[in-house]
Amino acid sequence: MNLKIRLAVMNFLEFAVWGAYLTSMGRYLGDVGMGGDIGFFYSMQGVVSIFMPALIGIIADRWLQAQKMLGLCHFIAGAFMILLATYCNHVGWEHLNRAVVFSLYSVSVAFYMPTIALSNSVAFNALQKADMDTVKIFPAIRVFGTIGFIIAMWFVDIMGYEVDERQFMTSGALGILLFLYSLTLPKCAIIKDNTKNKSVYDALGFSAFKLFKQKKMALFFIFSMMLGVSLQITNGFANPFISSFASMPEYADTFGVQHTNILISLSQISEACCILLIPFAMKKFGIKNVMLIAMVAWVFRFGLFGLGNPGDGVWMFILSMLVYGVAFDFFNISGAFFVDMNTDPSMRSSAQGLFMLMTNGIGATFGTLAAQEVVNQFTTTKDFGEYSFIVGDWSTCWFIFAAYALFVAVSFAFVFRPKNIKAYDR
Repeated sequence: MNLKIRLAVMNFLEFAVWGAYLTSMGRYLGDVGMGGDIGFFYSMQGVVSIFMPALIGIIADRWLQAQKMLGLCHFIAGAFMILLATYCNHVGWEHLNRAVVFSLYSVSVAFYMPTIALSNSVAFNALQKADMDTVKIFPAIRVFGTIGFIIAMWFVDIMGYEVDERQFMTSGALGILLFLYSLTLPKCAIIKDNTKNKSVYDALGFSAFKLFKQKKMALFFIFSMMLGVSLQITNGFANPFISSFASMPEYADTFGVQHTNILISLSQISEACCILLIPFAMKKFGIKNVMLIAMVAWVFRFGLFGLGNPGDGVWMFILSMLVYGVAFDFFNISGAFFVDMNTDPSMRSSAQGLFMLMTNGIGATFGTLAAQEVVNQFTTTKDFGEYSFIVGDWSTCWFIFAAYALFVAVSFAFVFRPKNIKAYDR
């Protein structure tokens, strides 16, 4: 099979696993009486990203081939997601134990989150071995990950799994499928070297943290963390927010309320299109301006949510979904390239894990917990018939998030000033 197709299938499954529950889990948690815990569930993805991607990356660099590590992680993550779905189905929502649900979910995401960086390492390694231009070719491969995310979202929405545990079963099944597929992926090299005269720090691969000694890299990782605060906010709260309009008769029958996941999937459709623009954007504007555009896009992402509604203001929701592609891709994908181009091959997986730590780890953890506090201040959970919704002053919440994103963008514009900022194209 053609190498590009093989890597495209890997990316499709990689993000389909996530898309099956990421945007709809908040709706499910709210419906089963855990609306006040949404931030804690989503923050766990950040907590595990603080240490798991780096540790797994070290193993992949030093002891176990990256494609094998990718498969092993997906097997464990998929198995625990299936256990979570089985438990929820067996006991029923009235008797769910928060500790059990949270524990099973946490183990699953602990092994899933490192696979995002690992899949990048597998792809970069295979393309470079084949003497292909990663900047030109990888975005077209990565776009299939977004397509997989969208299809999983649509499947969960159309099948009516948004409000029950079958979204977790879908994710688990896809994870096991990717484990099997990983057995066919191109082999990645293990860095064999003599560690006799090296410190434990270097032998274990923690040398990636030495990147902080470079002012350019230190600032990049700091702003990665600051931007990471925004990453999981809409994933956790957009679905409960839009669904809450079902409590208002004038909006209850609108398409956005009835098919929230499909409406939100416009974000991923935009993401798929924006990925293809990255090579052009990097060459045209340079890495700093590409990342700055992403930060400004987050301001519009949140602000438009605060202004819109699923009725005559639905166009603002749609526009918010469209700018998400710029907000997410122009930093995350370009950032992965930035890290790859500025690190030695011997620490590629470790460095990508460090990038994940700063964005989806420290940044996202703080962001989701802080967002939960903001949402708790301005909203409350109420029963409407057989369903529960989180209702209140959602607009103020979104405006607070937009103000933070604006602060990050302005700070980045003035502080991040690397020399030769267009030198990262190749």
